[in-house]
Order: sequence, then structure tokens, then C-alpha cells
Amino acid sequence: MSGAKDKEKIIRYFEASGSGDMARRMLDLADQVVAGRPYRLTDFMTPAALTVAEAIKAEYPGILVKENGGYQGAERIRIAFVDADFKGTIDWGIKPLAVTWDPRFRLLTHRDVLGSLMGLGIDREHFGDIIVREGGATVLTDASVAEFVETQFTKIAMVSVSVAPMDLADIKPKEECVKEVRTTVASLRLDAVASSGFSMSRTKLVSLAKAGLVQINWQPVKGPAQEVKEGDIISLRGRGRMKIEAITGTSRKGRIGVYLKRFI
Repeated sequence: MSGAKDKEKIIRYFEASGSGDMARRMLDLADQVVAGRPYRLTDFMTPAALTVAEAIKAEYPGILVKENGGYQGAERIRIAFVDADFKGTIDWGIKPLAVTWDPRFRLLTHRDVLGSLMGLGIDREHFGDIIVREGGATVLTDASVAEFVETQFTKIAMVSVSVAPMDLADIKPKEECVKEVRTTVASLRLDAVASSGFSMSRTKLVSLAKAGLVQINWQPVKGPAQEVKEGDIISLRGRGRMKIEAITGTSRKGRIGVYLKRFI
């Protein structure tokens, strides 16, 4: 079992990246498993939470870490701390809801759906992925709020919607449009790479990063000069995200080739 000093070390480490509170909550869940619970679940979180969970697992022999977002490829996930001797089935408490509206309202977006859901007074942590398609969306919810959402979620903006429960097996993964970008940059600084990938000026990207609208691997950026690497996911609020698929080499003039995949 992790000692008090080890816990404080974990918390201090993750406080530097703004995840100190998350680490505290997860440590509490791990302690509950040590105290006799077969497993304990987090709320829905970004994939970055797995880094915190794995660090905690290393300090707790006999505890396993598992994840589930409701369907294969889910971005937002729930994490379970599980007693290694537990042989039962984890109830992940994930309930999908099918939201439908008149398909003529084609401009409804993920942001519209999420904003209206938050308008019900429910924290973001109770919602997993929101998969938007023409005329509707699939919303992954915490089972504790699913019935409330089903009965109270009646409008998105001024558009009337209908909500009905559905089975996890019927969820269709996101249909993302991928734009490939091959470019060269002077350095692997965030502002240089992201401005190319998002097709905007470097000055504008710097401004957005300083405003807290840019993340790397679902974590707040340290600043526009932060270096990025192959495999990193860069997210820009309102503009989607992109992955640094490959660093393709350096030209004779010292420019660095990068291959980006932007998810629109």
C-alpha cells in the first residue's frame, strides 16, 4: 500500500501539469479498493487521466487499472481501480442515449449538443463521448443521470429533440473527416507546428495558446514555445484536433518535415 509520502509525491508531480486534484480523487478511489471495495470508478475523463492512473497503480501492488468509454475507440473514458483478486464483472455505469432532431437543422454541432446538456445543470464529467450525425447524436452518459437527461433534455438551442435509451452494442463509432497535412517548420515548437496544421498565423496561435484554448495530449500547454513530438495530439478549442503522425526528416536548409493528421 502506498504511504503518505508516496501519495504527496504523486500529487506534487501532477500538480505541475494542473492534474493535482485529479490525482487526489484517484488516490482516494485506490485507497477504497485497498480497504476492501472490489473496484471503484472515476467519472468520464480524457485519455490524459490514464497517465495519472498508471502512476498510482505503480504505488499500489494488487490493484489493476482498466478503462471503458462505452465503445471501441471512445475518447472520453471511465477508469476503474480494481482489486487484482476480483473475478466478477465491472458495472461501468455507462448508458447511451439516442438524441434525434429534424435533419433539416444540419448546423447543430457537438458544441451545441454539449452546451445544451450542460444547461441542464449536469457537470461535464457525467458525459462521455458525443457522436453527432445528420439529424441526431449518440450521447454517452453516467447511468446516474441518464433518466434525468432522457426526460429533461428537450431542446438544443431552439430545436426540439427526442431522447431514447439505446444499447451499447448499437453505437456506431465516430465518422471523422481526416485532412492530411505535410509541411516543414523551422522548429518543433507548438506555435510553429500547430499554426501550420490549423492553417492560421503563428501570431494568432500564440494568442489562443496564451488564452488557454490549446492542449497537448489533453493537458494544458505550458506555452507557445513548448516542444511537441511524434505521436502528440494537439487540440484547439472550436477547431478540432490533430495528431503529429510522423517527423519526416530535416532538409538541407534545416527545416523539419512533419506529417500531420487533422480531424475535422
